[in-house]
Amino acid sequence: MTTRLEDTDLEGLAEKAGHELEDAPALDILRWAADTFGSRFCVTSSMEDAVVAHLASRAFPGVDVVFLDTGYHFPETIGTRDAVAAVMDVNVITLTPRQTVAEQDAEYGPRLHDRNPDLCCALRKVQPLEEGLREYDAWATGLRRDESPTRANTPVVGWDARRRKVKISPIARWTQADVEAYVAEHGVLTNPLLMDGYPSIGCAPCTRRVLEGEDNRSGRWAGSNKTECGLHG
Repeated sequence: MTTRLEDTDLEGLAEKAGHELEDAPALDILRWAADTFGSRFCVTSSMEDAVVAHLASRAFPGVDVVFLDTGYHFPETIGTRDAVAAVMDVNVITLTPRQTVAEQDAEYGPRLHDRNPDLCCALRKVQPLEEGLREYDAWATGLRRDESPTRANTPVVGWDARRRKVKISPIARWTQADVEAYVAEHGVLTNPLLMDGYPSIGCAPCTRRVLEGEDNRSGRWAGSNKTECGLHG
């Protein structure tokens, strides 16, 4: 197990790397992460696609890929997770909330996601991730600057002050066209729902198809002011 650095060292390391790696290829960013953090580095994936997991497996074969099973996922999302675990050189780790959906319904009432989506996300996404990331110093995400205004300033390497960890977004500078080109070149697994009108995929009750001309993330929490689940806020 790689020795953990102090928070002050990690924060300074993140700031320095963010500047130095801003223009680096995604694979080089992930190689830096693997060399720097070793087993204390992981990738998180929503299984919308496996692009970052695939990149990370090239930089760090056997890398931990953390997936949040909220209990509300589309079957296609669970199928994508299972396929990634079967065919890629990664170690898929599935995190689950403290409560099952039935237990949450019993305590908070059914369809909490409709009445208080922020609380539902906190219970089923944010809290499990906080617990699941405890053994790591750094985590990678698939965030891209072109996805939404709230993600426009995403650094390729930054400091996650809430979790006191280095947060790596190796494809932050990529466009959707870059993603599609990488998928085509390497035959990367993608969620079948991407081809069925869902350019952004979350939990089934809070995700709808996107209409022509709409923002790619407009199908998430449609009809509310909510734009993020809280994992990246």
